[in-house]
Amino acid sequence: MTTDDHALLPALEARVREAAHARTPACPGGAVTLADRPDATVVRHAGTVAKAHAADADPAELSSRVTVAAGLPGVLLPPLGPAPVALHGRLVTYWPYGTPVDPEDPDAAPWEAAAALLARLHRTPAPTAVPPMRGPAKAALAVAGLREAAPGHPDAAPVLAAWAALPGWARGEAAMPDTTTLCHGDLHLGQLVRHPAPDGPWLLIDVDDLGTGVPAWDLARPAAWYACGLLPPEEWHRFLAAYRAGGGPAVPADGDPWPALDVPARALTAQTAARALTKAVLAGRPLDEVERSLVGACARMASVRPAGPRAGAETSPQ
Repeated sequence: MTTDDHALLPALEARVREAAHARTPACPGGAVTLADRPDATVVRHAGTVAKAHAADADPAELSSRVTVAAGLPGVLLPPLGPAPVALHGRLVTYWPYGTPVDPEDPDAAPWEAAAALLARLHRTPAPTAVPPMRGPAKAALAVAGLREAAPGHPDAAPVLAAWAALPGWARGEAAMPDTTTLCHGDLHLGQLVRHPAPDGPWLLIDVDDLGTGVPAWDLARPAAWYACGLLPPEEWHRFLAAYRAGGGPAVPADGDPWPALDVPARALTAQTAARALTKAVLAGRPLDEVERSLVGACARMASVRPAGPRAGAETSPQ
């Protein structure tokens, strides 16, 4: 950890306090750390949130992503400032606080809201030029981490085989077949908040991976969870039906969605399995039941060739 890393958190707390007091001079309480990871440090003071992005974040690309968020109210949480600012070697953005999804109440998960927001995002032309969506690149980083941490682990083989069978675009090695559709890039329930807090409408947050690309990638995580048996069928079908009702272009309006979802769902399954296995190896523990189900899904995927984006038979990795 560098000197800048040690200095970042207290400096970020001071900055978010200043920003919060500029908006609401009498706001009570102190700063609360919401996340402190290598790729993001997030601090809240009252109704203001400051996020220090990954050290390798590109200033121009992050600025364009923040600009998109500012131009899509009602879909993405709007930033409090027009551009990132530098702090101890990191780029920092400021956002209003929103109430997150309650992880202790899975029955209240806003699947329909998430799907409707995605459909709106995918149907909206980008208000400014943006780089490619970063989903495949992040998946590639997870697999590279597995290769480094557990090259000889017996459970790594099916994960790496499932990854190797994917087309180059899904592994971040080639251009995506869609270069115009605006995508979130890392959709999961942690990327939604209610704003204004506590019970305003749901909005998407986290623009780090936002960009143009294959919209099915944004449906791929819940699709993969469903295919692996980790998401109940009724919740998956609620999500899919809401996306279709919103006119989302990632899947056909009716019929089998899996020809469009197959490759992204396989990629997200391999990514999630790679991360899970890496964490288990580094912690020196065996895989738990969920992690083993992910590795098992990768093993099953190896026996069926990935489908094309809009053609092929039902190929869910169930």
